Amino acid sequence: MKKLKAFSALASGLLLSVTVLLLPASGQNTPKLSDAEVAHTAVTANQIDIDYAKLAKERSKNADVLKFAETMASDHKAVIDQAVALVTKLGVTPKENSVSKQLLADAEKTRKTLRTKSGAAFDRAYIDNEVAYHKAVIAAVEGLLIPESENAELKGLLQSIVPALNAHLEHAQMVQKQLNGNGTHKGH
Repeated sequence: MKKLKAFSALASGLLLSVTVLLLPASGQNTPKLSDAEVAHTAVTANQIDIDYAKLAKERSKNADVLKFAETMASDHKAVIDQAVALVTKLGVTPKENSVSKQLLADAEKTRKTLRTKSGAAFDRAYIDNEVAYHKAVIAAVEGLLIPESENAELKGLLQSIVPALNAHLEHAQMVQKQLNGNGTHKGH
């Protein structure tokens, strides 16, 4: 139960920070982002998950976790490559902003927490974080980045990655159930 509370605090912190960015107190507006800032935020969010996957590949010995981490690394690298190709084509230079800075700050806290764990505790913490992170990123893409995108191609790229993010979330939830002893089958 203590581990569950620690995860809940970690996940709640991540979800809270993204929610604060997306849903400010009434009377305030959501952050206004230029296409250059949207692009930077999207690349940042993908790079963060690549970094989490790298940490998992260094620390885990669980085949399901390692397979998931490899999928995250390759899929998120592909999204970054698409984003870089698009901003190059459009002549847009991604620009750091308050949303991307907050994502990076939260990610560093999460990495520090993950580095304190090993074995099965690491595996559970990594996968629990992946579930929370993908929920938060899906909310950010749908609730902030897509609405803030002015360029149709940038908006289209962001819309095209939502199904993959949802598939990642489902995959993470499947691994999470297996790690918690609730999984009844390996396939999906």
